[in-house]
Amino acid sequence: MSKQRLYHVNRWDDLLWLRVAVGNRDGSSIVKVRLLIDTGASFTTLPTRVLQLVGCQLERPLRRQIITAASSTISAPVVAVPWFNCLRQRIENFPVVAYTIPANAFVDGLLGIDFLRKYRAIINVAEAEIWIAGDD
Repeated sequence: MSKQRLYHVNRWDDLLWLRVAVGNRDGSSIVKVRLLIDTGASFTTLPTRVLQLVGCQLERPLRRQIITAASSTISAPVVAVPWFNCLRQRIENFPVVAYTIPANAFVDGLLGIDFLRKYRAIINVAEAEIWIAGDD
C-alpha cells in the first residue's frame, strides 16, 4: 500500500456514489456500473445481469451469504468477478454478492466495507471526497 490518494465522488442528496468497471478475463466484456458508497454494507454487491455478462457462474458460487435487503433476509451467491476496477484500483477475482437492487434505485449496486477497509478509505461526506491507500 502507498500513501493516501484523494478522489472526488458523485453526490445525490446526502448519498455518495461512483462509477466502477468490471470485466471478463480477456477484456471482451467490460461493464460500467454506478455503486453507492455504503459503509453499512458488509459486502460489495453487483447486479446478477452484470455478473453474467462478465462470465460469472451464479449457479456455482464461491459460497452463499445471508444478507438483509430492505425488510427481508435472503441467501445470495458470492462470486469472484474476473476483475473489478474502482478508484484506479484493479482487483482480480474480487468476491462480490450477486444481488439486483430495485429498478427504481439510482445506482446499480453497493460499494461495501470489504473494499473500503482493504484500501483504508477515509470519506469526507461534506466535500464528496474519498481518500484511499492505493496499490503500488
